[in-house]
Amino acid sequence: MKINKAFYGGAILLMALCATSCNNKNFQVNGTISEAKDSILYLENMSLNGPQVVDSVKLGEDGSFAFSEKSIADNPEFYRLRIANQIINVSIDSTETVTFKAAYPTMAMNYEVSGSDNCAKIKELTLLQQGLQARLNAIAKDINLGVDAVENSINQELTAYKDNVKRNYIFKEPMKAYSYFALFQTVALGMQQALIFNPRSNEADIKVYAAVATSWDTYYPNAERGKNLHNIAIEGMKDMRIVKARQQERYIDAEKVQSAGIIDIALPDNKGNVRKLSSLRGKVVLLDFHLFAANHSMERIMMLRDLYNKYHAQGLEIYQVSVDPNEHFWKTQTAALPWVNVRDENGSDSQLMRTYNILQIPTYFLIDRNNTLVKRDAQVKDIDADIKALLAR
Repeated sequence: MKINKAFYGGAILLMALCATSCNNKNFQVNGTISEAKDSILYLENMSLNGPQVVDSVKLGEDGSFAFSEKSIADNPEFYRLRIANQIINVSIDSTETVTFKAAYPTMAMNYEVSGSDNCAKIKELTLLQQGLQARLNAIAKDINLGVDAVENSINQELTAYKDNVKRNYIFKEPMKAYSYFALFQTVALGMQQALIFNPRSNEADIKVYAAVATSWDTYYPNAERGKNLHNIAIEGMKDMRIVKARQQERYIDAEKVQSAGIIDIALPDNKGNVRKLSSLRGKVVLLDFHLFAANHSMERIMMLRDLYNKYHAQGLEIYQVSVDPNEHFWKTQTAALPWVNVRDENGSDSQLMRTYNILQIPTYFLIDRNNTLVKRDAQVKDIDADIKALLAR
């Protein structure tokens, strides 16, 4: 039987078009952002190496936009819509069409989304995170709270937030894009951004990362994001094993430190002058071991500054020992601080750390006017009250 040449040619063309279509799956992100005429709206891919611009458009009077892009992975991928510092987070699964409606400059907090359950959940998580940030800011600014009360209140807020997100989002559907998104949410503490779920310092958080990683292995085998989660969880486990080993080596009951006198410290300060801890005899001293490169450093520095401002004129001094490995970074961070800042170049492996039984960074001690070590942080319930009592002696 003869085959019509026109039919044969058409069939070949149809197969070629099908192959091209199958290999070039596109997703659509469209909608309107009002009150943003002449603003540049960016569509950025949130790659593992950071944000990368995919496309952009200059918005007109009505604020309408439409992006059509090729899907770059078989697993959910993450993007964001951005005007200046206003951001809407977007997840894309294959060939979705997702529509957003918002107004500038409040688009990050107030927007509508349709076409994607993951994007709707990401919006819920974003609003929850913004509420958490507002509560943390209010706690940090409350002048009626002492340093310990601020720290305890912040920890309570973070714990409650994490319990809610684990129960109602991550553990509920760990294979979903919004669960992956939740792992990398941050809050500002002081002047620094910190992960809410931090697998480098929290054993329970490692399990959360591992749960999502395992789920992604099942639903999206060989996905780079899944491999990345596994690597993060494994590194976190290594870090926690090191911390536990050091704690077992160094552990001494905190009660044994009380009224033990001090072991003198003599280290160069940020101007190159050797400063001795014993030279502060006659003052009440807060001896603080600190790492400026840590996530919560700025929050702690703000708390110390508050204590210094309140009690320095009455006889309080702060002697702060940095274990930062980068000397230039440390000098930059301490240039404007009014108290004694010294640095141990041996960092967390120094003999000084072992001598003072430092189980974790940061750690502080209270020393009375006679150079006697009175308490360490584990024994302090209200630091303001303890400082006042020492100053009154």
